[in-house]
Amino acid sequence: MELVVSPKGVVRCLYEETLPIATLGALQIARASHVEPDPKGQWYADLAPVDGPRLGPFERRSEALTAERDWIYQHRLLAVER
Repeated sequence: MELVVSPKGVVRCLYEETLPIATLGALQIARASHVEPDPKGQWYADLAPVDGPRLGPFERRSEALTAERDWIYQHRLLAVER
């Protein structure tokens, strides 16, 4: 689990249960995407909740999850407020 800390002390991460992040202070948890199949069984990562793109199609859910994590890391976690 990777924590990104802004100069203002704001900590961002992809939520996991690896670390007890509640010990860092008040939490604000928000959904960043939805990973869902279409009627044909193809998988998509829809990043609309954070004004992002719809990624896919992917044959496997795991591929959509990897693309989702990569996009969130590059476009949300590294875009920490200054």
